[in-house]
Amino acid sequence: MMKITLIAPGKLKESYLREAAKEYEKRLSRYCDLAVIEPEPQFLPENPADAQISAALDREAEVILKKIPQGAYVIAFCVEGKRLTSEQFSERLQDLSDLGRPLVLLIGSSYGLSPILKQRADLRLSVSDMTFPHRLFRVMALEQLYRAFRIAEGSAYHK
Repeated sequence: MMKITLIAPGKLKESYLREAAKEYEKRLSRYCDLAVIEPEPQFLPENPADAQISAALDREAEVILKKIPQGAYVIAFCVEGKRLTSEQFSERLQDLSDLGRPLVLLIGSSYGLSPILKQRADLRLSVSDMTFPHRLFRVMALEQLYRAFRIAEGSAYHK
């Protein structure tokens, strides 16, 4: 069974997002061994300067890098990343599973991801030119994982 770790700073505060995430985590348990890691986001003042944001993201990166298992394939979700269709994402997951490599998905905090994490990533992935709240995007990423496994098994979930 494929080992997948989703790392996203901060806990889901909204009950509707927690419930949606739990539902997809339950569905995914048939297909993979999923771990969700929620490091504490770095505190920033109300209107932080660019240097403060950069320093906070780098401190988050230090914590996150320690959570990435040896030999893992890392996907960083970021706007400047490559785009894949759901089918292509499914194929990528199957390739990784066939190789026995664990997968780590990185979702940034409200200010995104440190360049350190983007550089560590094996794949930088973008899902849209639009910006989504990072907490909502966690649910979206879980749904895409579920969709990818359903595509691989040929189910009717993906139309």
